[in-house]
Amino acid sequence: MGYDIERFVGYVNEGLLCSICRDVLEDPLQAPCEHAFCTACIHGWLVHHSNCPEDRQVIDVSLLRPLYRYMKNDLNRLQLHCRNREYGCEMVCSLESIDRHERECEYSQIPCSNAGCTVQVERRHLDGHLAVCEFRSRACPNGCGYTLLSAEDSQHNCVAELRTELELLRSEMICRVEEAKHEMESRLDSQRRHMVQKESILQNEIEELKSQMSRLMSDVRSLMAAERQHRQELEQAELEKRELMELLKGLQKDCRLTTAEGSRKSNFRPLTRLESVKRKPSWKRESKEREQVWCDCSFSPKAEMWLHQLMPPASLPV
Repeated sequence: MGYDIERFVGYVNEGLLCSICRDVLEDPLQAPCEHAFCTACIHGWLVHHSNCPEDRQVIDVSLLRPLYRYMKNDLNRLQLHCRNREYGCEMVCSLESIDRHERECEYSQIPCSNAGCTVQVERRHLDGHLAVCEFRSRACPNGCGYTLLSAEDSQHNCVAELRTELELLRSEMICRVEEAKHEMESRLDSQRRHMVQKESILQNEIEELKSQMSRLMSDVRSLMAAERQHRQELEQAELEKRELMELLKGLQKDCRLTTAEGSRKSNFRPLTRLESVKRKPSWKRESKEREQVWCDCSFSPKAEMWLHQLMPPASLPV
């Protein structure tokens, strides 16, 4: 439905009137034949008809378009009275701003906000009505904290209300305690299962560590036995080393003696054949004595091996 033409100040162009309700256009739409209608009016018309109410041309909802801009501007510039004029509002404003004014108008009739109250009062008188409304709520003057309606003042019993409130609180607390109990039991069961699983895992890890420890102890014992054997071998090698050192010292002494004898021979004149023949038995005797010394010496197998490496086989006794 459109705006009542009686509310407007001055002349209203015929082209700005709805062709169906004959009031000033409200939320206008335009047909292809350029006739304008209120949105609610044309939608209601097309429910039962399929043509324009002015010239009977076929139209459809999908063919409706917004009003031309120049017509929209003319429509918005129209001046009209507030709809609360009968209650005392004298405001006259443009059609473009009338909705905003009427939402905030002090003369608008609004319902009381108290539950059960059906009275409608002007916005400016709402606070005064709420102060005396028989459906208004207020706290109990005896201090029980219960919210009272004016109609319930004579029937209010603080003790009964507090007892009822206490029972409600008790039942609510019991429900919460039961819920908390069930939740805690569920959590404890979950924790218990988790702890059992964790204990099993830890037990397996302990067994694995024990097996690893036993293997390590076996390896340590093997290493200690190898170390003892190696130490014995080192002691044996040290003993053989001392024997070789003594042998080398003896060899060096023999070498020095041989060198000294050679130097003494070089200082004498050459022997005659007779003298050399005479001396031959003494040289043979010394050689036999040296061979007897070598044969009297006893060495370990490794010492004999090192001795053979240090001295050529020809220099050793057979």
